[in-house]
Amino acid sequence: MVYIFLANGLEDIEAIATIDICRRAEIEVKTVSITGSLDVETAHGIKLKADMEFGFCDFSDATMLVLPGGLPGAQYLNDHEGLREVILSHYEKGTYLAAICAAPMVYGNLGLLEGKKAVCFDGYEVFLTGAQVPEDRVVSDGNIVTGRAVG
Repeated sequence: MVYIFLANGLEDIEAIATIDICRRAEIEVKTVSITGSLDVETAHGIKLKADMEFGFCDFSDATMLVLPGGLPGAQYLNDHEGLREVILSHYEKGTYLAAICAAPMVYGNLGLLEGKKAVCFDGYEVFLTGAQVPEDRVVSDGNIVTGRAVG
């Protein structure tokens, strides 16, 4: 199962396109709100209804955790202690972790990028603690995949 985490202020296309592409490829995806309700509002005012609330998931069947970027959405993901614990647990299990745009900051702030290649939205490299930051648009290193933007 791929879990895509939704926070208020997320970048619309980074969440919606990822969900759409996965579902078209018949990859099972569940969206998870960290807002305390199923309702999420994107950075551009689109109202979404998540499949589930964070507090009602155990993520034991996760094959990948995905963090869309956008602001302030990425910061809300970074500040969510429960999500941070889930990410750390799944990192240790070898579950794939993906993040787009500003969201790789979450992995950097957790120390998961030390010695790894990672990319993010221009200007957020300071949050990729210990990472090597190539010019690539997308980087996969071990079980972590990061992208500069949705493209």
